[in-house]
Order: sequence, then structure tokens, then C-alpha cells
Amino acid sequence: MKKIRGLRWQILALMMLGTIVNYIDRNTLGILAPQLKEQLHFTTEQYSYVVSAFQLCYSLMQPVAGYITDLIGLKFGYAMFAMVWGLAAAMHALAGGWQSMAFFRGLLGVSEAAAMPAGVKTSTLWFPAKERSIATGWFNTGSSVGAMVAPPLVIWLSVAYDWRVAFVVTGLLGVGMSLLWMMLYRNPENHPRLTPEEHDYILEGRGQVQLPKPSMKRVLAKRKFWGIAAARFLTEPAWQTFSFWIPLYMVSTRGMDIKQFALFAWLPFLFGDLGCVLSGYLSPFFAKRFRMTLVNSRIAGIGIGAVCMIGPALIGLSSSPITAIFLFSLGAFAHQMLSSLLYALVTDSFDKQDVATATGFGGMAGYLGGMIFSLIIGQLASTIGYEPLFACLTVFDLTAFAVVAVMLGQWGKNAPPAIRSDLASAD
Repeated sequence: MKKIRGLRWQILALMMLGTIVNYIDRNTLGILAPQLKEQLHFTTEQYSYVVSAFQLCYSLMQPVAGYITDLIGLKFGYAMFAMVWGLAAAMHALAGGWQSMAFFRGLLGVSEAAAMPAGVKTSTLWFPAKERSIATGWFNTGSSVGAMVAPPLVIWLSVAYDWRVAFVVTGLLGVGMSLLWMMLYRNPENHPRLTPEEHDYILEGRGQVQLPKPSMKRVLAKRKFWGIAAARFLTEPAWQTFSFWIPLYMVSTRGMDIKQFALFAWLPFLFGDLGCVLSGYLSPFFAKRFRMTLVNSRIAGIGIGAVCMIGPALIGLSSSPITAIFLFSLGAFAHQMLSSLLYALVTDSFDKQDVATATGFGGMAGYLGGMIFSLIIGQLASTIGYEPLFACLTVFDLTAFAVVAVMLGQWGKNAPPAIRSDLASAD
């Protein structure tokens, strides 16, 4: 077969496509929430239970899905989970009330749990350490692109046809992604189109020793893991809020109808894309310009993201729905910046055979935080309003930055000259 130069970027694009599909399927519920509340006759509190069914199953399954992906391999593991999540998303069309919707939502959470562990593992297998923050930033843009594409697509399908058709069509995208992954993906060591030069570049700095099997115990024994997990627990409620509660808030509190919302719903996720991409290049910039270690450069970027999270705290001061959308957009930018760098810290802290497992356990912590916060919104939004709850997201992210800085920071250390040279040559 003809060799392809820069094949790692094509593999990354394939994973990014999978992440886009994953988040289209995931966000369909939130976009249709105002319509589903009316047609399936459930309350805001019951809607929080539907959301939490996904979050609970997703959180508990992430370490299992990550371990399975490490154990059976990225090719078959990701394809299997993508097939199941596509079918589960389509089955939402069968729901007749909030209980059955919660059941299908839980099934989706179980199957989608492999997405982020598989993405981080792809970055680890296909990129040298100095490029992994860039790789994780780009593949993580898929979450924002998927969330950005979903509102116009889903609203068009629901208005032109029916909300059930919206679930079926978006679910079939997951099935197609599973088949595409099986056809196109190979690991670097056995991909027939990978050039020898790129193969050596990817494996730069890695030993060729036989690695042990993945181990949950080894992951949980690391202090660094607990710092990352605590940060994920604190930061994930923001993205869950943007994904599942913005449509309901803008329609029920800010007075938009679903068609008006579709005109602006993509903006927060466009800003989220910018945060993902910027985070990838910010880390090498800090390492090179300020002689930081790679870990400290990631933490510095997380700090900038935490400060930018001021947007959601200011929503209560705005009377304009358009201004509220832009403040959500600033929050999405901030969250995706620090989220991508947290994934990059996993690749720095764990060997490749444990990366998906570590990402899964971190994701479990994050989605438990998101689930708890969704239940709190369901209980309190109708009494104290949404705005004070949005302000909590700012406090959570600033606290997460402090935790990561204390538990993972390599203070007093500078980047070795070899690393600075590598980063300079990569510019």
C-alpha cells in the first residue's frame, strides 16, 4: 500500500469525527427537552432524573469501558461501544414517558462511556509527548462541534418530521461511525500506510520494552490520579449544564421559542472549539517561553481557563437573552480549554497501557459531579432560579485549578533543554 505522510493527523481526524457523532447523540435530549416535557408530560424535576440516569451510568461505566478498551484494544473496543451507543440513541424514539426515557438514557450512558478514554488513548498511541496536548485539544473539539451541529440538525428534524425521527437519525450516525472505525483504524505498529519516519517520530522517547497488562489498582494508587479526578469532579458540572440545561433555561426563563434558540444555540460550542484548539498550543508556548515543564505548562493553561469561567457567574446580571448566550459562550471556551489540558495531564502521568483506564476513572469522578449538580438544579431551579446555580460553576473551576496546582505541580523545576529544543523545532 502507498504510504501516507502525516497519517497520525488523519487518525486524529477520524477520532474527532467519532467524538462529533457521540456528542450529537448525547445532546439530542437537551435540545428536545422543552418539546419532550410537553409531549411526554414530565416536570423539571423528572427531567433531572432522566439526565441523571445518563450521568450515573456513564460515570460508573467509564472506568470499565476504559479498562476494556485497554484490554481488548482500541480498534475493537471503540467499534463495539460505538455500535451500541448508536442503537441506544435510536431507541429513545420508543419512549412513552420519563421512566422509559430514563432507561434508554442509561443505556446510552453505558455505551458512550468509552468515547473519551478511547480518544485519549488514540492521542497517546499516535503522538509523541510534545504533541499530545495539541492532539487532545483537536480531538476534544469534536465534543463542541457535535454540540454545535446538534441544535439546528435536531430542531430541523423534529419540526420537519417528529422528535422520534430526530432520535433515530442521530442514532444511526453512531452505527455508521462504528463501521467506519472498523474499516479504517489500525494501531501505529501494524498500520500498512504509516511511513517508517513517522513511526519513529511517534515512538520518540519510548522504550521498546514489553509493557504490563492494564491495571486499575496501579492507576488508583497514584497520587496524581486523585488530583486529576478531583478536578474532573469539580469541572464537569459546567459542561453537563451547558449540554442539558441551556435549552430549557433559555426557553422557560429567557422566553425564547425553540426556533429562536436554534439560531444562537451553536455559539457556546463554537467558543468551546476555540478553547480546545487554543489549549493545545498554549501548553507548548508556556513550556518554551517560560521554561516550564510540560506538566506545569498544562496547569498554567488550566489556570487561564478557570479565570475565564467568570462568564456563567455574570448571567444573573444580564437582562438580555443574547448577552446570556455570550456569557455561556465564554464559559464553554473556558471549560473546554481546561478540560482538554486535564486529558493531556493523563497522557503525561500514565503509561499507554493504563491511559484509557485512568481516563475512565477520571471521567467517572467528573460525571458523578455532573449528576449531583443536575439533581440540585432539578430540585432548586424552580425556587431560587438558575442563575445562582450557574455562579457556582465559576467557584468549582477555580477550586479545581488550585487542586491540580497543589497535587500535580512541579514547582521549582524548569523544562530540560532537550524538551525546549523539541518544542522549538515543533513550532
